[in-house]
Amino acid sequence: MGLGAYPSGMAEPFYEKLSSLDASFLALESRSAHMHVAGVTIFEAGPLMEPEGGIDVDLIRAHVASKLAYIPRYRQRLSFVPFEGSPVWIDDEQFNFDYHVRHTSLPKPGSDEQLKKLAGRIVSQQLDRAKPLWELWLVEGLEGDRFAMIGKVHHCMIDGIASVDLMAILLGLAPTMEVETSPPWTPRPAPTATQLFVAEAAKGTRKAIDTMTHVRQMVASGKLVTQDTVKKIGAAANSLRSGWLTTAPKTPLNPEIGPNRRFDWFSQDLAGVKSVKNALGGSVNDVVLATVAGAIRHFLAEHRDFDVDTLEFRVMAPVSVRTQDQAGVLGNQVAMWLVQLPVSEADPVSRLKRIQDETLHLKKSGQALGATTLVQVATGGPATLVSLATRLASAAARPFNMTVTNVPGPQFPLYLLGARMTEQYPIVPLWAQHGVGIALFSYDGKLFWGIHADWDALPDIEAFKDSIMISFRELADAARATA
Repeated sequence: MGLGAYPSGMAEPFYEKLSSLDASFLALESRSAHMHVAGVTIFEAGPLMEPEGGIDVDLIRAHVASKLAYIPRYRQRLSFVPFEGSPVWIDDEQFNFDYHVRHTSLPKPGSDEQLKKLAGRIVSQQLDRAKPLWELWLVEGLEGDRFAMIGKVHHCMIDGIASVDLMAILLGLAPTMEVETSPPWTPRPAPTATQLFVAEAAKGTRKAIDTMTHVRQMVASGKLVTQDTVKKIGAAANSLRSGWLTTAPKTPLNPEIGPNRRFDWFSQDLAGVKSVKNALGGSVNDVVLATVAGAIRHFLAEHRDFDVDTLEFRVMAPVSVRTQDQAGVLGNQVAMWLVQLPVSEADPVSRLKRIQDETLHLKKSGQALGATTLVQVATGGPATLVSLATRLASAAARPFNMTVTNVPGPQFPLYLLGARMTEQYPIVPLWAQHGVGIALFSYDGKLFWGIHADWDALPDIEAFKDSIMISFRELADAARATA
């Protein structure tokens, strides 16, 4: 947004305020709880392979630079309103592309295990808030004539669905070695501290006047309480009653965490997941949640000697509320479901049935609408109060035990220039007292699982991965038995 009329010939100062939801991800961040979204993407080098065995990094960098015009947030940094402390975006007058796009190599022939360890080290470091909040690592040396990209973006900039939009910008439907010509970029001047404070104060006053006027008009027309308003209030109440105001039980997966991370992954055929859904009912996401429930049961019982027969275990499952006209818009357009996982249930089919009942109830009770309404109500709250409430919810209350997010992607091949993308493993942030988080991404007939864990909480991360595989095999066996 601009600041109104400005002298002729001089660029108008620019800033854009973060939404309350986006700002909450800044408030959530601490020394040990990093709030960046990340991912490891693997490509067949193809025509990007150079004769000596490396990849054409300069061409890839030129391609990425040519796309920044479509994602202006990537050349903006944070600033803060004086006294109030609310965060805003301003253009980074010292933007340095080379700082953000980095090049490294594994010792040839680099293995997937080495790539996993590199990804863990990269996501263990916080992003520098004095610069645009993203990094892109180009990693060559991967065995099998492959290379990887490790991307890291702060959650205040992006949600999972928006990241798919960004993928559509960087990747193409067909291989090409042509790099787009991009226009020159000139940063818009940032407002002074005084200009920023006055502009936000004036906007707050205008908002209060507009709200009062709108309420008076609604009262005069007899529409103060509409059916839509009642629906939103009811949905918000259901969302709160679902468990946001109570603490989830403590488990070995919920210790105090440090800053260091481990990352592991695996993939499976999406058709196999759909066959379980078709045989036993529910959705792909229901099968994913039931698989996670069984994995937690197996891992805690077998590897932590923890009683699971009476355990209540909640996961937070982000649900997109992004509309079609918001495609390509950065920022977060998500609401959060709280899902009770039936970890205490020994039978895999019964676990899936209980998950189906739970998600159906969440849809009917409007939890996604309710969570969105609560965020809208909070919009405009003082930054210090938003920060305090967010920290209380994440650390002291800890209303859920784990994050499980499942983002659907395109079911056809994509290309970075001439290199075909073969795998994409997402990395979800770990909240306070969350020792592990799970993110999934479906692409070109595969479902890719990313397991992100605190270094000390899950030294046996491979055992946790194995527990997921064991849990899914139980469901697959049950599905085959119905045939």
